[in-house]
Amino acid sequence: MSLIRSSLLVGLGSMASRVLGFVRDVLFAQALGAGPVADAFLAAFRVPNLVRRIVGEGGLNPALVPALGALEPDEAAKTAGDVLAVFGLTLLGLTALVEIGAGLLALILAPGLHDDSETLALVALYTRLSFPIVLCVTLASIGAAILNMRGRFAATALAPLAVNGGLILALVVLEAGLSLPLAQKAAWLAASSSLAGLIQLAFIAAALWNSEIPLVRFRKPRWSPLLKSLLLAGFPVLVASGAVQLFILAATQIASFWPSGVSWLYYAERVMQLPLGLMAALGSSLLLPELARRHQSGDTQAIVAAQNRALEVALLLALPASAALFIIARPMTSVLFERGAFQSSDAEGTALVLMALSVGLPFATAAKVLSQTLFARGSLRAALMAAVLGLVLTLAASLLLAWPLGPTGIALGVSIGCLGHAGAVAIGLRRFGLWSPDRALTARLMRIVVAVLAMSLALLAAMSTIMSAIAQGGALSLAALCLGGLAIYALAAWATGAVTRDDWAVLTKKS
Repeated sequence: MSLIRSSLLVGLGSMASRVLGFVRDVLFAQALGAGPVADAFLAAFRVPNLVRRIVGEGGLNPALVPALGALEPDEAAKTAGDVLAVFGLTLLGLTALVEIGAGLLALILAPGLHDDSETLALVALYTRLSFPIVLCVTLASIGAAILNMRGRFAATALAPLAVNGGLILALVVLEAGLSLPLAQKAAWLAASSSLAGLIQLAFIAAALWNSEIPLVRFRKPRWSPLLKSLLLAGFPVLVASGAVQLFILAATQIASFWPSGVSWLYYAERVMQLPLGLMAALGSSLLLPELARRHQSGDTQAIVAAQNRALEVALLLALPASAALFIIARPMTSVLFERGAFQSSDAEGTALVLMALSVGLPFATAAKVLSQTLFARGSLRAALMAAVLGLVLTLAASLLLAWPLGPTGIALGVSIGCLGHAGAVAIGLRRFGLWSPDRALTARLMRIVVAVLAMSLALLAAMSTIMSAIAQGGALSLAALCLGGLAIYALAAWATGAVTRDDWAVLTKKS
């Protein structure tokens, strides 16, 4: 399969999941608004959603793909069965602990609610109902990594749609057929998320079962050195892969001290995650296996070249997305969320948070791409240290900026953490002699910046004339603004040489 076909399959699946996620969050805002119940639900949903995003974007792939790919098919299938069995038993125990200690976990997730016992109790309830999804999506992610390693991308691209699709269905039923208090609506949604995760796991299990060549063989798990290394690598890999999500989790704890702060941060981050999640899925599913193969062959120059070309593609998407989100944040949050229980003041607060988060989007994207080489090389310590540095910067900057700027300052702290994370990854790679920006990357970046400036000027000019139409609920006007900006950027990118015919030829080569 050519790289472009693989990329399109993974990319379209990821994009479809993100679009469904948008629809889900629009319905969340309509059903729950941005008050105490919404804060409680979103605080409880933060950890399950964090795990779902990390593992759904291939967070365990850096530990699994290089290790299993080096084994013979039969031994790889047995080891994969051992991994699934051990992770399953471990996660069952963890789920039991969470069910018992949900009250303490609720206080950790939302310390700002320590004086509000009623809302804190709701956080605990929703945590108990939603946490089983962690077991399901983690096992599904391991199965997806095994399928990706064998070049089977269809099931792994489509399976994540089950979670968002199931929650959308639950929201439609709750809004259309039932008239329930907000607290009960949130409880049903939390339970629905766990059921949707079970459906996703069943989908992946069916794909593994229907393979012509057995991909998984179950037996009594053997405590082999490989299994031990995979388990020990699991935690640092998840931390390093989900660095941005961890930054958001830390920011959420600080935001819980502000009314509606948790909700504003959640909805803004969901918009920002659309382009970031796409690059994460492409990186873990396509770039990581390619880099792992090149690392095994010892071709350092090929690794550096592959990184630079991947970084070009990532910034080609991330830079215009960052600029567009910053410019049209207010109309976007208004059209997407301002309805039902979600008020105009909530849309304004969410827009300011989104503008602050958009600043860090290019840095978060660059870190996603560059960190794949550390994973392929097995340098988990360097990747972990870079993530820890970013987390420390996020906490320090968020606390410093929160008091004068509120949730907007907290979001700026996240962007500063993304900058520190990307810088630490780049420094680590240069220390290993595995990255240096070449002339092609520098020239392409300059052209991309020119195209982004052209798009930004056009968006700013159009905003003054189209804002009144958008303010009247004009989703079509917002869509026209977005598509117009995209068209101008595409034309400018072609005119400046940021995108050329040779790029398509490279993408369509057989991988």
